[in-house]
Amino acid sequence: MAGSKTHQQVDREAATPHTTPHVVIVGAGAVGVAAGLHLQLAGARVTLLDRGAPGEGATYANGAVIGEDHVVPVATPSVLTDLPRMLFNSKSPLAVRWSYLPKLTPWLWHFVKRARWSEVERVSHALRDLLEGCMASFDPLLEAAEAHDMLRKTGWLGLYETKAGFDGYQRSLEVQRRRGVRAEVIPAEELRQLEPALGASQRFHAGIYYPDVGYVSDSLGLVQVLARAFRQRGGRILREEVYDFEIGVEGPEAVLTDRGRHACDRLVIAAGAYSRTLARRLGSDPLLDTERGYSLTLPNPGVRPRMPVCSTERGQVCTPIDAGLRLAGTVELAGLDAPPDWRRADMLLENAQRWFPGVDGEGAVRWMGFRPSMPDSLPVISRSPRFANTVFAFGHGHCGLMLSARTGELVRDLTLDRPTGIDVSPFRVDRF
Repeated sequence: MAGSKTHQQVDREAATPHTTPHVVIVGAGAVGVAAGLHLQLAGARVTLLDRGAPGEGATYANGAVIGEDHVVPVATPSVLTDLPRMLFNSKSPLAVRWSYLPKLTPWLWHFVKRARWSEVERVSHALRDLLEGCMASFDPLLEAAEAHDMLRKTGWLGLYETKAGFDGYQRSLEVQRRRGVRAEVIPAEELRQLEPALGASQRFHAGIYYPDVGYVSDSLGLVQVLARAFRQRGGRILREEVYDFEIGVEGPEAVLTDRGRHACDRLVIAAGAYSRTLARRLGSDPLLDTERGYSLTLPNPGVRPRMPVCSTERGQVCTPIDAGLRLAGTVELAGLDAPPDWRRADMLLENAQRWFPGVDGEGAVRWMGFRPSMPDSLPVISRSPRFANTVFAFGHGHCGLMLSARTGELVRDLTLDRPTGIDVSPFRVDRF
């Protein structure tokens, strides 16, 4: 985030002293807005700064799933075994732009190093601590916004088309169950009883049903209604691009943007995929990169599943949102600057047609978003090692919306010097 303004710009903050801390949050995505509202409900004065409108980043058209089952990191021995094959298959769940590989190498090296079952077990404990209660963390936010009906607890169904795919997932399933995740294996012949929208049973080998999962009826809409509640309670959301900070004796004391200067008592960096540049300005260099995720929204799909349906074999979820059927998923590692490869969005429809006979793709709306990701699948939720008044909150991968309210609670506690309730050391910014 660069800009051309000088430090002599007028401070638009009032000079009147306040008894409550003024927190500036950089980032008005799902995490930033949730953190802002949690802080506001705790009595803080909060300003959100973002160059875009609330929710128009990685949340805009994502898979919209909320649940506590995502305790297995992306880097597993199974994924590592399949990695060479996937990288040379244009329709695989994972793709790498070869031109980006030199820049990606440090991130990829740490990803590969952590693809061991001992690391999977270690990371899964931290993920479980973070995910536990992630759905309930939305309750005070939804109450403030009067929007309880936007979060729907339906469970979700994992599909396996092949025995090899199902067998290959069993060790990950064991990890989930050891972390307390409820999961029920569904034989192929019983899948349509659970989800009538599916095709004939011979298309599938088996499924896994996770009852403690839900989805958001409108992912962008959720962030927007939370942002509206935040504003109604006196919070400020300003569309400005942050480019630097003024550092005082105790840490950052002002945020500099392309439109002005904003004094702060506390600072939170929650700028998603753009957080690394800002963290560097504050003396930290997280190993953050970007998973580019694609989606198609089908306005008149002709089918409506009861719940989200996902496939680990194909890296895709199909979610019945208010706007139709959302097909989302796959991972492309190509950074922030490469143009979208819309073939990856189009193949989402091909996959959905395998599961839901007659699904209609007419009028499908394509989208691509930047998921900020760390190599070990653990986000950064951490005080700055250098400045006690600064908190980092980014790197949630494909779980940004899912973990937004939970992260907001932890950001609130870190920012206001409260006990966090869980050990946050696995999420420290300087762990690599």
